[in-house]
Amino acid sequence: MHVQTHLLSGWCIANYLDLSPRERLFAMVAAAAADVDGISRIAGEEAYWRWHHTVGHNLWFGLIVSILLAAFSSRRLYSMLLYLGLFHLHLLMDYYGSGPGWHIHYLWPLRGAILTNPNAWEFYSWQNLTIFAGLLVWTVWIALRNGRTPLEALMPSLDAKIVAWLRRNFGYRRAADGHSAVRRSNASQADLDQTH
Repeated sequence: MHVQTHLLSGWCIANYLDLSPRERLFAMVAAAAADVDGISRIAGEEAYWRWHHTVGHNLWFGLIVSILLAAFSSRRLYSMLLYLGLFHLHLLMDYYGSGPGWHIHYLWPLRGAILTNPNAWEFYSWQNLTIFAGLLVWTVWIALRNGRTPLEALMPSLDAKIVAWLRRNFGYRRAADGHSAVRRSNASQADLDQTH
């Protein structure tokens, strides 16, 4: 599955938990970290096919990444379990969405536990694109509702500008009771005013 899909999966899930901006960033890292083994493409196609879904797509790498990220998080055990869960979400998404012929060497470098899905859909399939589109819509909704984007920890001023643009162009306002609401058109608002 595409790296940006993994990043957004971590971001969207992290926004429903009590996390700091840095921890939400770490959630995105945990959800995408397995694809670090994709760097093997630099050494050529043969190296890519041999090492991708091997070096980064295994339990031990997931544990290392999760422990390292948790060391810089406020609630270490909670965060480590979250990051490990997001790492495994990556593996699950790749199991279905990386295309036929890909294996996940879950216990590498130990032997055994090689996971293969003979019914995996193609990398550029409608399923993968639909999942990405759904996560993108979810991300926009989070930006409108919570006032933050995946850029909040890295580029806070750009984050604020994107949120302001989205709210201005998608008709978002905060209701008097503090809950989010979508602005009604002038005509429908006038109709409501006449009925009261």
